[in-house]
Amino acid sequence: MHIIMFTHETDIATALPSACFLDSHVECLTPTPSSYSAIDRADVVMVDARGDLMRARALCQLLSGPMDCGPILVVLEEGGAAVVQPDWGASDFVMSGASPAELAARLRLLRTHTTVLEPVNDDRIEVGELVIDTTAYTARIRGTLIDLTYKEFELLKYLALNPGRVLTRDALLDEVWGENYIGGSRTVDVHIRRLRAKLGTEHDYLIGTVRNVGYRLEAPTEP
Repeated sequence: MHIIMFTHETDIATALPSACFLDSHVECLTPTPSSYSAIDRADVVMVDARGDLMRARALCQLLSGPMDCGPILVVLEEGGAAVVQPDWGASDFVMSGASPAELAARLRLLRTHTTVLEPVNDDRIEVGELVIDTTAYTARIRGTLIDLTYKEFELLKYLALNPGRVLTRDALLDEVWGENYIGGSRTVDVHIRRLRAKLGTEHDYLIGTVRNVGYRLEAPTEP
């Protein structure tokens, strides 16, 4: 199991002592936008809420909402449980002084209830009026063909496969340009700008920006 913990502590023994006895390693990351792409490789995400409950709440809502994170376990100090509500988006919580056995049990239960999504094999992706044909490498908006380069097409396709989900620049770089790409995240910004220009002023809103995090394809809302 791969576990990450968003915390300002650099040592897991300080943030959650019982985690030192887990069979799985816990990777400690600072709760900043540059670290958020790590959720894509995590089975469980832990959020350290001991120091600032409101900031922890905002982070949980970001991860579980726009970023479509997996199960989230909130780490609290005594008394913090009174503040946690369903709108946090967390799956469970654990006290910082919990025993290793309790922590391990909570993590096992979270893994048990994690839904495994089947890969998408369809050669046609539809998001509102945007239609992408992955076999013909074409994209149309309201039936009008969009003239895209290969990278622009791959970028739009990946966004369309995750409608409404915030994708970090690092995640987009890895998926579209490959993990060995040596360019910076500005490459993503340039291609997003070109995509918006080709969508036109009537449809450029479809690609939304989440400040300091990344981009998402706006999923259509029900009438």
